[in-house]
Amino acid sequence: MAESHGETKGTGAHTEAEGGKPPFPPFEKSTFASQLVSLVIAFVALYLIVSRIALPRVGGVIDARQNAIDGDLAEAQRLRDESDAALKAYESELAAARSRAQAIGAETRDKLNAVADAERKTLEERLSAKLADAEKTIAATRLSAMGNVRGIAADAAAAIVRQLTGIKADGKTVNAAVDASLKG
Repeated sequence: MAESHGETKGTGAHTEAEGGKPPFPPFEKSTFASQLVSLVIAFVALYLIVSRIALPRVGGVIDARQNAIDGDLAEAQRLRDESDAALKAYESELAAARSRAQAIGAETRDKLNAVADAERKTLEERLSAKLADAEKTIAATRLSAMGNVRGIAADAAAAIVRQLTGIKADGKTVNAAVDASLKG
């Protein structure tokens, strides 16, 4: 091993590490400056491409997406406001319809009650007239029956006296006894 680490062998393009292997190319001291310049040029080119082309496109896409989201949110809020307004209108119409239905029901109930009261009064008047006629008929029948009772009672008393005594009773005596009995 007569050669040292920094010496070139053959063409001098590579330096050899111990054991005859060339070192890793980025770590070669002879190409380090040119690699740094290449790296700076690549980064500057990449920065220019990204800042002038890629970032404006990405920013445009982000802005378009944000505008779409804002538009969708505004549309959703508008639709929600419309549905809230429609719901309030529906509820107010429903309340008005209920109150109208209650008013119609009350009016119909009042009309039916008035008709029922009129029919009831007419029926009561007819029943009262029939009751008065019936009471007159009962009174007349009672009077007639009471008149017949005296005759029936006199006939029954005469028949009882004949049955018990075997003698035919005197009509005047039987009538006087029946009159005395009815008065008492």
